[in-house]
Amino acid sequence: MLCEHLNPTRRSVLGASGALFAWAFAPRFVKAAQARDPRFITIILRGALDGLTAVPPIGDPDYSGLRGDMAMSFQGENAALPLDGYFGLHPALGNFQRLFQSGQAAVVHASATSYRDRSHFDGQDVLESGFPAPGHVETGWLNRLMEVIPRGEALNPGLGKGGVGGLSVGATAPLVIRGKAPLLGWSPAVLRPADADLAPRLADLYGERDPVLAALLAEGVATGKIASGLGMRSKGGPGDPDGMEQMARGAARLLSHPEGPRIAALAFEGWDTHAQETARLAKLLQGLDRSLAAFEQEMGPVWKDTAILVVTEFGRTARTNGTEGTDHGTATTAFLAGGAIKGGRVIADWPGLKEKQLYEARDLAPTTDIRGIIKGISVDLLGASPERLVASVFPGSENVAPVRGVIV
Repeated sequence: MLCEHLNPTRRSVLGASGALFAWAFAPRFVKAAQARDPRFITIILRGALDGLTAVPPIGDPDYSGLRGDMAMSFQGENAALPLDGYFGLHPALGNFQRLFQSGQAAVVHASATSYRDRSHFDGQDVLESGFPAPGHVETGWLNRLMEVIPRGEALNPGLGKGGVGGLSVGATAPLVIRGKAPLLGWSPAVLRPADADLAPRLADLYGERDPVLAALLAEGVATGKIASGLGMRSKGGPGDPDGMEQMARGAARLLSHPEGPRIAALAFEGWDTHAQETARLAKLLQGLDRSLAAFEQEMGPVWKDTAILVVTEFGRTARTNGTEGTDHGTATTAFLAGGAIKGGRVIADWPGLKEKQLYEARDLAPTTDIRGIIKGISVDLLGASPERLVASVFPGSENVAPVRGVIV
């Protein structure tokens, strides 16, 4: 098999903010082992991605029988893009394939959180809270990660209480990045502080360091409008390809700024493909692919130190249903992209698709705990302590080791 065996141990509650973007400003962080100024972006695909369509295991002899008319191959009309000879890639993911071939993207297949039921609400809770079971909706793992990352040079000592600056992108602030940090709401049309006390501190920060962004902030606070320097006309929502690209491009412009945030979370909607999956998923994957290209284009020189993680709450059934779709499942596919990613590989302990190999005789079995991937990025890119990751970021994950070697 041509996949790499790393052998790791194996809903969102809507926020009070109605803004598409929320931005917290605080000190830079440092990479312990290398002189780099990293960015870490998490993209949540809400609704449960069908990983067997996004990255079809064409080399598995049981794949085509399970998938029937939805099965893909390396030849013919709408053929899958080649990855490594065993796994293919959905044809809508051409930018991702290019990044994969250049060593800047990777696939994590047969991956999952610790959640094993099929409720979107509970699955998103576990994915975004970082706890091993649902019921923890006060803070997200990404927000807690910001608190344990070693800090570097402070941009403004008065903003240092909440750790590293973060940016959230979605119809509401996603649970994954919700927590103690003060937030500034931003959308393509609106700029508004979620914390009234934050506005004067931000004005002081940018008045000293960036007159352009200072003026942008002042206009946003005064009028609710954003200046044309970063603003764009709205082109759809988080479940539309134009909207996905727009959200990514706007976020990347802020992340690439020397005084901007270093960590971000985005939420894309609509991945619950119970019926007519082929056309729906092609459109959604096109939006994801365009968003990754937008990040690459807009991040500029900092792309080389950027890691993007694309995750979803769970996968979908190995067999198709009677409405040309798939139902709620277990393991799925995660994507990694960015100049800091050691790419060009499919990271998988492939479980197989025979009846006895399926989870509960219906789903792709989970063999990679996505928390191990996140821990590996947190340690190798952000300089986080494995002990603090267990204590604060992913409680109850003592048996999930960081997957090392994900970062260049």
